[in-house]
Amino acid sequence: MSWTPYEKTIKALEESLKIKAGIEYVGLMESWGRILAKDILAKESQPEFPTSEMDGYAIKFEDQELKRLKITQHLPAGTDTSKEVQNGECIKTFTGSLMSDGSDTIIPIENVEVNGEYINIVTPVKKGFAVRPVGEAYFKGDLLMAKGTKIDFAQIGVLAGLGIVHIPVFIPPKVAILATGSEIVDIGEPLPSPAHIRSSNHVTLAALAKSAGAEPILLGVAGDDKELIKNKIIEGLTHADIVVTTGGVSVGDYDFVKDIVGDLAVETIIEGAQIKPGRHIRVVKVNGKHLLALPGFPYSSSVVFTLYGLRIIDFMLGRDFNRRFSKAILNEDYKKRSKFTEFTACNTVEKEGKIEVDLDGKKIGSSAILNNLLKDAALLCVPIDATTIKKGSLVDILRISR
Repeated sequence: MSWTPYEKTIKALEESLKIKAGIEYVGLMESWGRILAKDILAKESQPEFPTSEMDGYAIKFEDQELKRLKITQHLPAGTDTSKEVQNGECIKTFTGSLMSDGSDTIIPIENVEVNGEYINIVTPVKKGFAVRPVGEAYFKGDLLMAKGTKIDFAQIGVLAGLGIVHIPVFIPPKVAILATGSEIVDIGEPLPSPAHIRSSNHVTLAALAKSAGAEPILLGVAGDDKELIKNKIIEGLTHADIVVTTGGVSVGDYDFVKDIVGDLAVETIIEGAQIKPGRHIRVVKVNGKHLLALPGFPYSSSVVFTLYGLRIIDFMLGRDFNRRFSKAILNEDYKKRSKFTEFTACNTVEKEGKIEVDLDGKKIGSSAILNNLLKDAALLCVPIDATTIKKGSLVDILRISR
């Protein structure tokens, strides 16, 4: 197998991306975690009129010099203003109340003494104090949420404030995932012998796909049975938009997946990449759907699915995959471990607005060490032509959970 430079594999994959996810409308609370399918623009300014942000008295700023003002009205929140504030007057106003015509400042209740129908100003305030101006939060026509935004609690709150109860979201792409290998057993099943291990690949990739806005379909575990593997892949292609396999892509006697994928392929996109981990990756298209054959080691399959699988999902959901990349400062020397483009698990910490990374506690070994991705780890992106990267250098990192 030849190894294609990483940048060329990405270009080939991006050129193969054609199909966008469909759109549906869901209820406000059902939209949590979904991907917004249309831009959300403000239908009006918020607030639409000047509003009090605390309990107090609406006054003309310059009237504070009078020291004593007459209370002419009480204005609870939700009440339309009805009386204009004249010089020497004030209106008792509450949090959320509209500002009365003629007033420009709120003097808090704790800054005055009330004496019958009058207030005595004890502590003056600056002009415009405690007044929410028109458009403090946003103006009519502002872009509040862009298409491709993942909806979380804040988005739901803003949508509710806009009065939008049916939200346009992308229909989650379906991702079918199959783990292969006679040495693995499915989760929850006993290990028949010390030679067996529990499969984590399929559930790990399912979680990654779901976090990106897709709907995973678990095809389970298939041993090194060529016919069974082929049938499972065909099943996945029938029900899903993307099919992913793990294991069986190397050059061993029982690595059947590479041959099955080759037989099914209508169009070959990637056949080997100059990356570590995961150089044995294969990506093909079958009847317009992507089929990804990934390595079997847990760390390797997770990294490669992030690089290629999440890129497909992001495209289908109208999201920019490049948002996952950031610049960071390397806090230790790094010695290159291969002749490929490397993606190495690293720790991240933000200090004074900058991201710093190190490899403290990250184990060096095979591509099976999935726990290297714990603690909100990122991937340090090491160029193919690098040999060492010095401490203090600016580096690229890939944030998986974005």
